[in-house]
Amino acid sequence: MSSTVPGAAGYGANASVLASQYESITCAEVYRDLLHLFPVQPCAVLDIGAGSGRDAAELARRGHQVVAVEPTAELRSEGQQIHRALPIEWIDDHLPTLGALRRTNRRFEVILLTAVWMHLDQGERHAAMEALAELTADGGEIFMSLRHGPIPEGRRMFDVSAEDTVRLAARYGLRCDCEVEREDMLGRSDVKWSFLALRKQAASK
Repeated sequence: MSSTVPGAAGYGANASVLASQYESITCAEVYRDLLHLFPVQPCAVLDIGAGSGRDAAELARRGHQVVAVEPTAELRSEGQQIHRALPIEWIDDHLPTLGALRRTNRRFEVILLTAVWMHLDQGERHAAMEALAELTADGGEIFMSLRHGPIPEGRRMFDVSAEDTVRLAARYGLRCDCEVEREDMLGRSDVKWSFLALRKQAASK
């Protein structure tokens, strides 16, 4: 059964093709402009909307303890199969609230949202940013990509600016460490991406 999460519409039916597409690009290529901010020492990592598990797998290979959240059952199954040799913890949960994960009271030093944020409307983005801030350990970093361009047929997407995202993050104690705009890695001339690194500031005592 495909997920009923609105933002995941269209992904289940094409899971195998999408997984192959995702796996054709490396995590290092995707996050090349932010890699200098990634921790070297093993830490707790959360990959939200993990898809095929490409990024989760790369960080697991580096020794990090990785939780991969993917609401689309078909994609989650693809990822579990492709990366079955790696110690990735897969969870069925979704934004904006990530209720199942938050009930565990876990905190993460790194959170990834690769091509995820554009699936949330304005109200959902507020709820999601609150959830992300809660899940991020003090001093931890959120890495996310924002898609800009025409919306594919059958997909629920919103073109959200980096400026609006940084402004919203600041309301929840998240400071922008880095902002980069990039071309589309799949060669689509009408699609651009913004990459953000948002750091959770420690609460004042």
